[in-house]
Amino acid sequence: MVDVDAEKAALHEFLTCQRDSVRAILSGLDERALRMRVLPSGWTPLGLVEHLAHAERHWFQEVLTGSVAPLPWPDTGDAPLTTSRSPAVVFDFYRDQCELSDRIIAVTALTASPAGRHPGEPLAAQTTDLRRIILHMIEETARHAGHLDVARELIDGRTGLGPR
Repeated sequence: MVDVDAEKAALHEFLTCQRDSVRAILSGLDERALRMRVLPSGWTPLGLVEHLAHAERHWFQEVLTGSVAPLPWPDTGDAPLTTSRSPAVVFDFYRDQCELSDRIIAVTALTASPAGRHPGEPLAAQTTDLRRIILHMIEETARHAGHLDVARELIDGRTGLGPR
């Protein structure tokens, strides 16, 4: 018999670890470095953190609960995966969205179906309950932590940052 509480705790632990990796990889970078475009696609480390905050907000609030509060700022028309907001605003937004996600995870059954819907396939069909939403966010966060790892190495040569 599967211990659903243990499974939920393990999934949440892995998500938390990936979030911690994102923060650790970028720790100590100044604003210039956080806004640096080191790859041809033009994204910035700070823009990628804001993207991750939006992903937390989208999947746990908009999709899972079917309800999301308006953003605290108007659309600025920033290029994809970049931001005009300050590092403090972006990192606070990421922290706040992760905390909201954590509260939702704590009170939601792993098998709970989303009240909302992701607009596009294949993710709409693959994220059919909280379990799969957490798995998707582990995947999303880990993927971007890897991107940030590469960016950090290109910015200042540092590698091996993060809890794992």
